[in-house]
Amino acid sequence: MGELKLMKGNEAIAEAAIRAGVDAYFGYPITPQSEVIEYLASQKPEERTGMVLLQAESEVASINMVYGAAGSGKKVMTTSSSPGISLMQEGFSYIAGAELPCVVANVVRGGPGLGTIQPSQADYFQAVKGGGHGDYHLIVLAPSSVQEMADFVPLAFDLAFKYRNPVMILSDGMIGQMMEKVELFDPVPRWTDEEIKEKCPWATTGKTSDRERNIITSLDLDPSRQEKHNHKLQEKYRKISEEEIRFEKIECDDAEYIFVAYGSSSRIAQKALQLGRAKGHKIGLLRLITLFPFPYKELNDMAPNLKGILSVELSAGQLIEDIKLAVEGQVKAEHYGRMGGIIHSPAEILEAMEKNIIGGKK
Repeated sequence: MGELKLMKGNEAIAEAAIRAGVDAYFGYPITPQSEVIEYLASQKPEERTGMVLLQAESEVASINMVYGAAGSGKKVMTTSSSPGISLMQEGFSYIAGAELPCVVANVVRGGPGLGTIQPSQADYFQAVKGGGHGDYHLIVLAPSSVQEMADFVPLAFDLAFKYRNPVMILSDGMIGQMMEKVELFDPVPRWTDEEIKEKCPWATTGKTSDRERNIITSLDLDPSRQEKHNHKLQEKYRKISEEEIRFEKIECDDAEYIFVAYGSSSRIAQKALQLGRAKGHKIGLLRLITLFPFPYKELNDMAPNLKGILSVELSAGQLIEDIKLAVEGQVKAEHYGRMGGIIHSPAEILEAMEKNIIGGKK
């Protein structure tokens, strides 16, 4: 068993960054994720592992520092919350276009605008659909516990370097601020310069005697080459969609109705499931772990055996759009959500299922 600690979600992701051998963190404080950079500063990672920690002057500066460090083959990450993530969107598009690996965590707060500092899941579109310009995707992981906040950091870096693609850990203010027991993984050493050259032959590490310097860019003014590059990216996204879908089925074997949820909403929906089962309703839960790639085929295969689906979100209804695309009208699918930072209760979720799905018609 690894080291056990009681930690906030924000603290867990910061400690995991140090233990995962991250080379550099560039960030800017914003509620409700400021504890990430605060914890990192308190741990003096430059002494523990040699990790560079820098508070940039803005989120725009942070993501461009990430862009530069990623181009040199370094493990690099940033974190922010919704308005800050909006400012980073241009950088995400550049990084995706240049096919560089990096990790960003979004501890989502309510909006639109400055909104509230309370929990929300209204950044689903921004994360999953690619909030920046152009045809690109982030790989998106959705932790539902403080343990997963820690565990998803090394997983995110594995995926980022495997596919040379930015990865987002899409959390929210509830997971970021809550405290739970965490089993921390053993630290791994940072890569040496020689390991970077071996593992990342595409990286720009300066001109050497045995290799010309690589050029990292997302710019190509030749339409034919740019189209060829975009086809290459789309093929990569198709491969990711085939090989990296992650989800958890909870009591779905005999389910007539299911909740579909991720993150903090999935925790509350699981309790609603238990309340529904106690009343005789055959309810299951499909907990999404990857939001991109989305389990379209899995939901489509489940649909003929179901009488209804309820999407549970802390938003006005964003996840529900992908659910409806997946089931193709085979089964009734409705949305239930809260906004503004109010967390739904298990009883409310079950009531919505009974009113809109179990008591309704297809």
